[in-house]
Amino acid sequence: MKPLTELINKDEPGWKLVSEWIKDATNKVLILSKDEENAELALYNTQVTTRSPLGAIIYETGGILIDNGWIRILGSGNKKTSRNISDWNLGKSITEFGQQAPYFLVADDVIGGFFAVNGGEFGEDLGQMYYFAPDCLEWEAMDMGYSDFIWWTLTGDLEQFYEGLRWNNWKEEIEQLENDKGIGFFPFLWTEYNDVNDLSRKPIPINEIWNLQFDFKKQL
Repeated sequence: MKPLTELINKDEPGWKLVSEWIKDATNKVLILSKDEENAELALYNTQVTTRSPLGAIIYETGGILIDNGWIRILGSGNKKTSRNISDWNLGKSITEFGQQAPYFLVADDVIGGFFAVNGGEFGEDLGQMYYFAPDCLEWEAMDMGYSDFIWWTLTGDLEQFYEGLRWNNWKEEIEQLENDKGIGFFPFLWTEYNDVNDLSRKPIPINEIWNLQFDFKKQL
């Protein structure tokens, strides 16, 4: 495990670049403030340098909320979101800090979709982003790396990406949603239905959504 002094890059901080991207954002962005101690611990546990956009977001933010909180980019956590990126991956992609992760979870959305960097689990395209789609329970290639993914969340056409999965008044509803929770649907999104507005829904912990979906994936 590299010490923090080797991970914190003061000469070429990645946050400068990320900040410029955020200034050009066309989607709504909320940067969650960081807790210094949490930020250092999360950075140490993930072992990435702050020269990279990933390390910069971990070290400089508690997380970033995109499009009224529809997408949650994971950082080092704060009072609004107790989840930090290193702890969130523990027990999912890794069993102990410092391991080479087969995939690394970096963001998720309110409907139970999960974004991950490929570490070998999904094929030979290491470093590429994959999306676990809640409407089919499959990992799908996004054909972009982490930096392009951040840019996409800031400026991309999220309405098109989530076509058919957003219900009436979703903005007002998720503004009240805790960032450690997602929306649980019944019938489930991977079942047959005509309109997402016809499904019943309620807030449930995002960890429960993860466990439920992967349990069903194994069964199916």
